[in-house]
Amino acid sequence: MKRFKKLKITLLIILTISIVWTIIAFLPKSHSFNGENPQIKKEAPLLIAHQGGNLEFPGDTLEALYNAYSIDPNCLLEIDVNMTKDEEIILIHDTTLGRTTNLDDIKVSEVTYVELMEQEVDFGYDYYDGVKKKFLNYEGKEVTPLDVNYPSGVSPRHETKFLATRLEDVIKAFPNNLISIEIKQEKEVGLRTLELVIEMMDKLDEEYNTYKRISLASFNEDIQAELVKLKQTTHKNLMYSPATNGVVKFFILQLLKLDVFYNDQIALLQIPMSEKGINLATKGLIKAANNHNIAVHYWTINNEEDMHTLIKLGADGIMTDRPTLLKQVLDEYFD
Repeated sequence: MKRFKKLKITLLIILTISIVWTIIAFLPKSHSFNGENPQIKKEAPLLIAHQGGNLEFPGDTLEALYNAYSIDPNCLLEIDVNMTKDEEIILIHDTTLGRTTNLDDIKVSEVTYVELMEQEVDFGYDYYDGVKKKFLNYEGKEVTPLDVNYPSGVSPRHETKFLATRLEDVIKAFPNNLISIEIKQEKEVGLRTLELVIEMMDKLDEEYNTYKRISLASFNEDIQAELVKLKQTTHKNLMYSPATNGVVKFFILQLLKLDVFYNDQIALLQIPMSEKGINLATKGLIKAANNHNIAVHYWTINNEEDMHTLIKLGADGIMTDRPTLLKQVLDEYFD
């Protein structure tokens, strides 16, 4: 009799937990991002040019961005930024200049933008088989600024070199495109970079709608904390994506159907298709994020099969080094 009573109590507890869990799973989800989220797809996934498409032209150069724009005028431009010694914000992936320019491996923060332009430093380099060479595209061919299909009225800045590119010039050159900015520097330099980027967005917002177009990102947790603080206090219209810890938090909660408790004010998730053997490319994750008005963008997708997979899953954006290929794949579905 006592065993039966214990079993009854156990079953009652399990039933209660199941009912509560089911109710929680179907509760309406609060919006993490208020208002219309431009990062969520309308029909086709956003074509996101990673560094402008750095298997077609040197990444994080104005020329790469113009190339991406010529492929899809509605593309989202993904770029990386660093601060120079004279506090100009320039496009470059690394915090040092050695890999992608014709200079030695010195920190971006130790050289001025003026010096970079006076010396006509070439940002068109990379390493191939351990040797630094002029940039080669995915076909193994050298390209120059003259190979870009520029918009009407725009001329090449240089015939052979890919010169330094300032963030402010990008914002002005592409006044209607979404832009994703990753801040690469860390500690005090990275925080100062963020401060300058915010000041620039404030200054240009009235004319260039910066807060409706630009999202910010960083893998550095100190910068992430500052983004959260800005969003909660002085810049409530700021769009940003979380670093690793924030992604893990959302992933676990949605997996347990407990994402009703998720209230981080992010606009988008920028994630790979898988991480450490865990599949992140699922309809469930995308749907859960969209229920919170959060977009899901996948990186970095250069394989045609993966592009097809993400389109079918309903991804909001696909980030690629090969915008020409992605545009061809998208056109197969949506033209």
